[in-house]
Amino acid sequence: MPDAVNTPAAPPSDRPVDAGSQALSEALKSSFGIIKALMAILFVVFLCSGIFKVGPGETAIKLRLGKVVGQGQQALLKPGLHWSFPYPIEEYQKVSVSGVKKAISSIGWFAISADQELAGNEPPPNPTLNPAVDGYLLTADNNIIHARATLSYHVADPVAFTFAFSNATQAVQSALDNALLAAATHFKVDDILTRDVLAFKDDVRKRVTDLVDLRGLSIVVEDCSIESRPPRQCKDAFESVIKAEIGRNNVHNQATSYANQVTNRAGADAASRINTAQSDRVRYVNDMHAQARRFEELLPKYRENPRLFVEKSMTETVARALTNADDTIFLSDVKGREFRPLLNLPLPKPTSTQQK
Repeated sequence: MPDAVNTPAAPPSDRPVDAGSQALSEALKSSFGIIKALMAILFVVFLCSGIFKVGPGETAIKLRLGKVVGQGQQALLKPGLHWSFPYPIEEYQKVSVSGVKKAISSIGWFAISADQELAGNEPPPNPTLNPAVDGYLLTADNNIIHARATLSYHVADPVAFTFAFSNATQAVQSALDNALLAAATHFKVDDILTRDVLAFKDDVRKRVTDLVDLRGLSIVVEDCSIESRPPRQCKDAFESVIKAEIGRNNVHNQATSYANQVTNRAGADAASRINTAQSDRVRYVNDMHAQARRFEELLPKYRENPRLFVEKSMTETVARALTNADDTIFLSDVKGREFRPLLNLPLPKPTSTQQK
């Protein structure tokens, strides 16, 4: 095979370049430069768009291609500035951890719009209850009432609350609805409205807490408030019953107060009589003991000379009895002896005329 022959390069053409082609070439070079600069700027903006801020009381969870970045507490981003690849590579979700969330159950409340609620304008009741529009609760004594509950809670585990459920907030709402409906069936209408309001509230809170724990909603219940009222169509009848019950309670309280006063007074009187009787008993017993001792002391003297002892005792007794008498006459009842009246008369005092 013959060797290849080196063909010399063609000499450059001495034909001048077209001015339009040269301008187009320079324009294309400038356009490519501008496009590169714009692409660089757009790339920087694209990267900077991944910067986000987590505010106080919040935490954020970063997702990369739909999967949580990190595990446990490492997956929770603290307050401050953070960066992630822009969507669709990465995304983030913020969750409030210190703020209190609220869930309101109006499953047992009558129909009212949000604007009417804010304005305080309650719509007039329909002639009858419409179950298709108005919510209600059925009580243990087969009565109907309106009630709504407001649940305050905070999120304990943001990762589980955000990703374990498609809509955790709706799950909390459902648990509150179920708790309210179930609790109403265990209380009578009077207990829910007036007599045992706190017990009904505590029962609703206990039931909703058990439900969220059973479903693993990762929340902590802080408070549960209940607002209950009778059906608006029966408002006058319920008010009459409440007035009658208030009147009955007032009469009962007055009767109880009077009974307590009488009982206390009788008890005090009885205690006073008992104390007086005990004092008299002690005094009489002590007096009898004293008289018995005196009798035992006088008995030997009586046995020595009974006659003298009797006369002496009689004289002393009469003297005590007639201490303040003006005229004193002593008659001895001893037979066979001389009668001598003893006159103990003081001398008369001179009058004023005699003194003159």
